[in-house]
Amino acid sequence: MGKHVIVGSGQVGGQLAEMLARSGHEVVVVTRSGSGPADPGITRVAADASDADRLAGIAKGADALYNCANPRYHEWARDWPPMAAALLTAAERSGAVLVVTGNLYGYGPVDRPMTEEMPLAATGTKGKVRATMWRDALAAHEAGRVRATEVRGSDFFGPGMSGQAIFSDRFLKPLMAGKPIRVPADPDQPHSLTYIPDVVRALATVAVDERAWGRPWHVPTPPATTVRHLAERMAELAGAPAPRVSAIPHVVMRAAGLFSPLLRELEETRYQFVRPFVVDSSAFESTFGVPPTPMDVALKQTLTWWRAR
Repeated sequence: MGKHVIVGSGQVGGQLAEMLARSGHEVVVVTRSGSGPADPGITRVAADASDADRLAGIAKGADALYNCANPRYHEWARDWPPMAAALLTAAERSGAVLVVTGNLYGYGPVDRPMTEEMPLAATGTKGKVRATMWRDALAAHEAGRVRATEVRGSDFFGPGMSGQAIFSDRFLKPLMAGKPIRVPADPDQPHSLTYIPDVVRALATVAVDERAWGRPWHVPTPPATTVRHLAERMAELAGAPAPRVSAIPHVVMRAAGLFSPLLRELEETRYQFVRPFVVDSSAFESTFGVPPTPMDVALKQTLTWWRAR
């Protein structure tokens, strides 16, 4: 059993901590407030994730250091660089493997299924921030200063998902009630969705397998589908009325962005929701022998969690 330090206890970090603790590992969760899962096998520590000295001390003797942090969406450009730099420094000083929870923003607008070999060609601010984070970690890895890897997923869904997820309360409440559902996306475009427990398993896998280090990986992700099809299938599984799904007009989204920093930031990544946005996770699946959770299983477990909250 090893020591695993997780920075962040949100929809991914918290579940990762619980899974590692169940496996008998020493688990430390780091958040600004000292919050985290109330599990006797988990130590919760209050610390600033941009404090490299503090993080290095916490990570001393750790086998892996996980970046599961998630700054406020509209403040990525300000908050991510010092946090990423501190995590990189802490990994270098402690010798822990740096495992980054990434996303697909770094690729920028795409016209084909995304693989890990595609260039990081983001044109937007948030995509450039994520691309720089990985380039810095990879450079340190190639220089022999750290061992680093990154796990990238598409839009998350599943038990424990945050309120910003596409299948959050704003989606599930009207679906279960048979009311119209409006989404900030073209509901008929193919779009990959990544199941949170698959993200957690992927992070735990790459942390201890040296084949994973020095490159990014896509989380095992089910075949892309459409928001409309997913809504219909979820309603069928839940015994709810057939859903009525429509897109929120772009002009409405832009107008709402005048008052909401979060909605304003969505303009930069609008390309992800008005054209096919498809993940190819075959490299991870074939290398580690880990397939994605079947979509029906994932949807049933999501509905069970949502109803039990």
